[in-house]
Amino acid sequence: MLRRQSTFRGDLIPKQGQWPVAPQEDVDVSHDRIWIDGCFDFSHHGHAGAMLQARQLGNELLVGVHSDEAIMENKGPTVMRLDERVMAVEACRWATKAIPKAPYVTSLPWITHYGCWYVVHGDDITSDSNGQDCYRFVKQAGRFKVVKRTPGISTTDLVGRMLLCTKNHFIQKLDKTLAGEEGPGGEEERKATGAAMRQRINDYATDATGLAPGCDVWYWTASRPAKMRRTTQSDRRPGPGARQESSSAASHNHHSPVKEEKGTFARLVEGKGVKPGQTVIYVDGGWDLFSSGHIEFLRLATQAEEDAAKQRGWYTEEAKQERIDKNGEEYGPVFLVAGIHDDEVINTWKGINYPIMNIFERGLCVLQCKYVHAVVFGSPFSLSKAFLLTLPYGIPSAVYHGITSFMPLTYDPYAAAKALNIYREVANHGFQNVNAEEIVQRIMKGRAMYEERQRLKGEKGVTEEAEKRRQELIKEAERERRRREVEGQFGL
Repeated sequence: MLRRQSTFRGDLIPKQGQWPVAPQEDVDVSHDRIWIDGCFDFSHHGHAGAMLQARQLGNELLVGVHSDEAIMENKGPTVMRLDERVMAVEACRWATKAIPKAPYVTSLPWITHYGCWYVVHGDDITSDSNGQDCYRFVKQAGRFKVVKRTPGISTTDLVGRMLLCTKNHFIQKLDKTLAGEEGPGGEEERKATGAAMRQRINDYATDATGLAPGCDVWYWTASRPAKMRRTTQSDRRPGPGARQESSSAASHNHHSPVKEEKGTFARLVEGKGVKPGQTVIYVDGGWDLFSSGHIEFLRLATQAEEDAAKQRGWYTEEAKQERIDKNGEEYGPVFLVAGIHDDEVINTWKGINYPIMNIFERGLCVLQCKYVHAVVFGSPFSLSKAFLLTLPYGIPSAVYHGITSFMPLTYDPYAAAKALNIYREVANHGFQNVNAEEIVQRIMKGRAMYEERQRLKGEKGVTEEAEKRRQELIKEAERERRRREVEGQFGL
């Protein structure tokens, strides 16, 4: 690799044949091909929000992902490995391609090689280990665009929730929060917050362009017991080594069956809906700290249905042309509906301060995933026949779940799906154990390092804020200079 002549020692320009991903030859630069880069540690909805806004500025979005080594040098240790972070980026519906090992200080030769003219970043300052702006070169070249930073969420914030075991991020009832009926503050503030949250859901429910409708979004209203507890009579013994409930009362409250409820489905966002011939499948979960384990599960469930569709002739040229002629577009054979459990449901079963992300945040993470076509907020922990039969799309063709169970239960939450002969299992995979518990354990194992990272982040924040103010003052001075120049020309 050739070293670029710059002050940053990590800024390298690969030779042809050594670029991290194709193409190996320079691409013609286009103003409609956008570049965004970052660490993307945890695939939280703040990252997705930046990619959404960037995608809306062009027709393609290339996403640079920094290496573990570069992040360690400039920011501190990562929680997720490079391959896990790249997987999360590639699963975002607005990302065209991930570029691993992208320079920490954004490099003009890199973005030019991949044919991008503009670089997009949030309206905050990101600095390297020397305290300099990581986007100084593209800013100087006039190839930088600013988008709004997602409020209220960051990797630093999530790490803080884990270390401090806080619960103040929980949402009691999402539908009432969206309506402005619950939440902190007065009535006016609650309504403004609810409206902003609804808008965010609408934004994240867009298609791959970020501009047109994409996902359907629903909220399921039912009683607390129906959402939280067992709704079947069938029993299932805990597996070997599974811990028993510590309290007989807790066992009675959560393991004894309750009456099935149909509940009601309220549509929050109208998306594309099910297309002719598509197979509807259902999955559910907490989706906390949405990560490579969740993504690989969704991919494998989708792949299983795509393989079945291939056997039916879905991908033949004749079938493809028929879909285009009848429906005006080509589309895939799978329509995946993802159910998301309430915060209270997850906390009841997992304890401590789980979920680390609240239902709104987890929902945005699921919505941004390209494998998902519809979301049901507030889905039940134990699937009942009544719930499955009254889903907005009718009874699904399949309900998918993993083999491994993370919670010891004396009953089977998927008994109804099995009785209907629609239950399917996804085999264990390489990212099987990457879940919220694993991520928290990684942080706790390196707690000293992460606390030091948090401290340095605070110190860097002061420097970055000063740099942001300095740049604002420069802009103000430039505007003042131009104003005086115009006034001088016209004798004002």
